[in-house]
Amino acid sequence: RTLKTSLGSGVIMQTNGIIVTNFHVIKDALKIKVLLHDGRESPADVIGWDEEIDLAILQINLNSLTAIRSGDPNKASVGDIVLAIGNPRGIGQAVTQGIISAIGINGLRLNVLENFIQTDAAINEGSSGGALVDITGKLIGINTASLNGNGASGIGFAIPIETVRFVAEKIVANIDKFMIT
Repeated sequence: RTLKTSLGSGVIMQTNGIIVTNFHVIKDALKIKVLLHDGRESPADVIGWDEEIDLAILQINLNSLTAIRSGDPNKASVGDIVLAIGNPRGIGQAVTQGIISAIGINGLRLNVLENFIQTDAAINEGSSGGALVDITGKLIGINTASLNGNGASGIGFAIPIETVRFVAEKIVANIDKFMIT
């Protein structure tokens, strides 16, 4: 049996170590190690997941974590500048810039339940689970997929923050005072 190592990205949602990523990033994982931009690392526990929406909740045990601020989903509009943050192909933290191309995209057959934000900010392999933020750095979505190849280029999709909040709160309902700030 060959063991495989894979990479993905995640977002610190709460200072107690709650992290959101995509389910497909952690699916079939035997061990998960989280590497932070400041060089720290920690094993992660899987708290739960929603395979149909492609979200997973992890928890790490480190001090001095900074949670991402959440954007207002009602203020995101087509044409807004966004930044996709991730770890493309394991090269380290990277940021790409684009715009919101569309909101409420469905019918792509990427997930069972779809309501994507479409962006032209590059979402490459390894950036799944990373943050899609507005120009003030507030989270508006979790990067989940891109259409590259077969005539498509530069078309990425993120799960909107209102869906992320709903799923995360349901999964961690047993953790007191879970609130995305």
